[in-house]
Amino acid sequence: MQSVASGIHAVGSTCQAFSATQGAYRFLNNDRVSLPQLAQQAIDLGRQEAAQVCDQYLLVVHDWSQLMYPEHTAKKDRAALSSRRVPEGYELQTALLVSDQNGSPLAPAVMSLRASDGVHCSRTPYVRPPLSPLDELDPTMTFVEQQGFPLPLVHLVDAEADSVDHYRQWSTRPGRLFVVRADDRLAEFAGNERKFSDLHQQLHDQGGFRHVREVQYHGRRAEQWIAEVTIRLTRAAQRNRPNSNDRRRVPGPPVPLRLIIAEVRDEFGHLLAKWYLLTNVGEHVDAATIALWYYWRWEIEKYFKLLKSAGTNVEMWQQDSAAAIARRLWIASLACMLVWQLARSTQPQADEARQFLVRLSGRQMKRKTPFTMPALLAGMWVLLAMLDALETHTIDQIRDFAALALPHRRPPPIS
Repeated sequence: MQSVASGIHAVGSTCQAFSATQGAYRFLNNDRVSLPQLAQQAIDLGRQEAAQVCDQYLLVVHDWSQLMYPEHTAKKDRAALSSRRVPEGYELQTALLVSDQNGSPLAPAVMSLRASDGVHCSRTPYVRPPLSPLDELDPTMTFVEQQGFPLPLVHLVDAEADSVDHYRQWSTRPGRLFVVRADDRLAEFAGNERKFSDLHQQLHDQGGFRHVREVQYHGRRAEQWIAEVTIRLTRAAQRNRPNSNDRRRVPGPPVPLRLIIAEVRDEFGHLLAKWYLLTNVGEHVDAATIALWYYWRWEIEKYFKLLKSAGTNVEMWQQDSAAAIARRLWIASLACMLVWQLARSTQPQADEARQFLVRLSGRQMKRKTPFTMPALLAGMWVLLAMLDALETHTIDQIRDFAALALPHRRPPPIS
């Protein structure tokens, strides 16, 4: 999808562009094409990939992204967004499968699109009423856990999910493992209630941090340091459901968790960033590995970027309903999965193929960056058009067309 295209961008085949657009319209607006059917292809492929490119666990990254359509008035089912800049659009919630071996994305397992008429969700064949964003996590986690993946799952969520109520809820689910970035909250440590920032300072004073790896921070070299303690969350949970006027404080049993404090420091030892990570993953998994898993959570942000301005331009799509947008999102995601497969391929010609697609894309790379996902995706589109041209025309015909369309082009020497 090009940002200036009026509809589906068709390859240069014998099929006219209008016919391709009409075919896509019928497919995307066909009620018999359900989101669970489309999602099943991605789940099946994710299951196969997990068996090949994961070591001990399959990571599941959960996050939200707003799809903004400020001027698309034909989309009558746009919902109110929290953004002050763009008040209307759709809210996308995604669970993305990621390898624990190298952090490479494998496949989306669940996508839910909230509109004014409800949630268009790949877990159900019908439009359902929305839950609060955090309440959507538990059924999503349960659904992914029921898909028969070959390895145990670890759910990764950013600070939006820092909720005592949900920690207690998830801890009652047999076998559920999670890693969540927390705020500076109060917890019980060694029999006393302490803030995470106080524990952080105490560990510094005691020399409790250890260097674990070099990392990239905003494009520059940095160092990661790790410390760990065991805490218990004992306070009553604070519910926050403004729509139902539910702001109760709900007591519950203590929740024992590992608190992993990860720091990013520059070459002079200055603190650049810190994370408070709460997890129930057992101590057989090193704290440095947990921090690395959370670092790979960023892959879902790259996926959203690939769906948006750096790739398929989802916020320029002309479909006028959330149902059609949701179906097209799964088609676009399958294209992203092809790119991810090529990016991690170790086949003998994989490097050459990636370089070829980057050349076709016309994208510029940073120095020492051999390829990017947006470049591979753009190059894949040009490759499809090339293959279609070669299947419908001879080389001599293509050269004749080039001579007519580009009369001043110097022809290449004939070998």
